[in-house]
Amino acid sequence: MSDAALPVLSHPLPNPAWLARLTEDILEPDLPIVDPHHHLWDHGGNTYFLDQLLADTGSGHNIVATVFLQCFWAYRTAGPEAMKPVGETEFVASVAAEAERRRVKTRVAAGIVGYCDFRLGEQVDAVLEAHIEAGAGRFRGIRQITARHKAFLASMSTPPDFGLMADPAFRSGFALLEKYGLSYDAWLYHTQIGELVDLARAFPAVPMVLNHVGGPLGVGPYRGRGDAVFAEWRAAIKELARCPNVRMKLGGLAMVVNGFDFHENVLPPSSGELATAWRPYMEALIEDFGAGRCMFESNFPVDKAMCSYPVLWNAFKRIASGCSAAEKAALFHDTAAGFYRL
Repeated sequence: MSDAALPVLSHPLPNPAWLARLTEDILEPDLPIVDPHHHLWDHGGNTYFLDQLLADTGSGHNIVATVFLQCFWAYRTAGPEAMKPVGETEFVASVAAEAERRRVKTRVAAGIVGYCDFRLGEQVDAVLEAHIEAGAGRFRGIRQITARHKAFLASMSTPPDFGLMADPAFRSGFALLEKYGLSYDAWLYHTQIGELVDLARAFPAVPMVLNHVGGPLGVGPYRGRGDAVFAEWRAAIKELARCPNVRMKLGGLAMVVNGFDFHENVLPPSSGELATAWRPYMEALIEDFGAGRCMFESNFPVDKAMCSYPVLWNAFKRIASGCSAAEKAALFHDTAAGFYRL
């Protein structure tokens, strides 16, 4: 089936009035948190810039730093095509500088993860060097999204090619991450985790982190097959956990691709409801990877379509309630701070 014939999944936009219908007291308000995954953008009227981010990070939890993840925003409009994504890093670095000028508590975009097409061959060096310079000491790595499925499309950008991580051209450019001391953020679906295992084994010196719990699917042919999907996902995750250079992000499940429909309810979900829905995945990851290789993430403003920032972090704290103080420190702060060299 051609891409043009595939159904396109539409993710809802945040509804502030709906989110305001449910509020909670903040759990463990003093616990230091690094939010290692958020975006800054204006997509279809969904504006999320510094003021909106600060409203969330200042809503009760102790968010000490954040990491920006590429989202195809603020690209350069002129110059070489390969260099256009550097505009995003320039923009985010300027936002981070503005936050510093305001002397806000949170170190906004203390780390920046940008985009580069690793298949650019000899141009990859120049693109990575430009990102590093534009990041003004904050640039940490690259995310080239590989999430793709033959049954549907779910992306704001051009769908990636199938088998991208095994492409020799991709791997040629990917190898340069080690040269520049940069990390790799992976975003893919659970059906592709095996491809990441192969990549991690081929590049054991490159630090990698898998976004959004590894993308367990709950749509298309996977809707209503939660137990089977979990079993497939867990088997792949156990294999990935054997790669010592890989970390995991615990979050990003409030997306339609995962099959959760909280946004269709009369009231937003409570932290207890979120914890119940997500606990099996996150507890499995903590068991397989260990807290020292896992980090909770907000994935805002994407996940803001289904829950508020205070409730989201309350849910994570409920999930981690049985962990030791050292494990909590790792899950909420230390793993992210170490991985992104904050």
